[in-house]
Amino acid sequence: MNEIALKYGCNPNQKPARIFMADGGSLPVQVLNGKPGYINFLDALNSWQLVKELKENIGTVAAASFKHVSPAGTALGLPLDDVLRRMYHIDSAVHLSPLACAYARARGADRMSSFGDWIALSDVCDVSTAKIIKNEVTDGIIAPGYEHEALEILKSKKNGNYNVVVIDPDYVPTTLEHKQVFGITFEQGRNNLKIDSSMLENVVTENKTMTDAQKRDLVLALITLKYTQSNSVCFVQDGQAIGVGAGQQSRIHCTRLAGQKADNWQLRQMPKVLDLPFRADVSKPNRDNAIDVYIGDTSEDVIGDDVWAETFTGKPEPLTAAEKEAWLSKVTGVCLGSDAFFPFGDNIERAHRSGVTAIVEPGGSIRDQQVIDTCNKYGIAMAFCGLRLFHH
Repeated sequence: MNEIALKYGCNPNQKPARIFMADGGSLPVQVLNGKPGYINFLDALNSWQLVKELKENIGTVAAASFKHVSPAGTALGLPLDDVLRRMYHIDSAVHLSPLACAYARARGADRMSSFGDWIALSDVCDVSTAKIIKNEVTDGIIAPGYEHEALEILKSKKNGNYNVVVIDPDYVPTTLEHKQVFGITFEQGRNNLKIDSSMLENVVTENKTMTDAQKRDLVLALITLKYTQSNSVCFVQDGQAIGVGAGQQSRIHCTRLAGQKADNWQLRQMPKVLDLPFRADVSKPNRDNAIDVYIGDTSEDVIGDDVWAETFTGKPEPLTAAEKEAWLSKVTGVCLGSDAFFPFGDNIERAHRSGVTAIVEPGGSIRDQQVIDTCNKYGIAMAFCGLRLFHH
């Protein structure tokens, strides 16, 4: 098949719309179910590249949760402990394959942003993963293949209209990329940059120690950033992104945004949050929203005298600022990647508040020494990879 007709482009007024191979060759993708749209395919093709590279460069199955052409979460297929299962609404008795663990982690990084996501899997979708996906609100999925039963589970979503796309894992695009803006064609070489631990060899701080787990997480951060709309930074812990900041004009705003998401991920592990007394009839998306409000600055919106009974069986006690500060003060071992240099030390100050102990960024700022000095102030190890990862 050389082309696939789409309902419309980015917006309903943008017609006609299609994806096609300009060289007349066959598309490397096939729609097995549903009718994906323009943005769906942008998410699908970007997210597939991300998980494919994670698998190739780290050697572990991987998954991504994409929204509006940036990842809300990415993760490797590492096991989930009891706390993560509770955070991600997965019963302790449910069997999870490594691929299912990867998607549960990717989806769980920022569940608010992942609502209605596009899923990418590095490997053939198995039944375990399909069962997790079945219970989430999601627009579609791309994978190199599907087990028969897994495909049937996915096809049953959205009254049979769930978008399922398969991609040829051996497809290699041409080395030149083209896009049009305002009728003008842009051309550039495809970003074939291989990202691995060799990018972490130039450690410029006094602390030069990076564990194997930190190196893995920093590589995960860089590969994630390669497919995140710039400016972008990515906080990672234990094989999964926990805060992705995308598309911000100011890097400090990007760092604050991603840092707040990372902090929210940490706060969701507090016993007081895990034990919130939800009513049985409250859906998972509504639970996620209530949790987000509860750990934020306007908790009265869900636990106030006039509203708490809509969500809970009993009125929860507020989560105080002191409790949140005490919990976050114990967080450590978080890694941070940036797609371009940090121009000021304020980014490091903000990263430190979220428990960051290892950083990778390109370097090259006239204020590099200020950034290095700020890392040294907190004993943070930082590597300069020397390569920018802008993506638009």
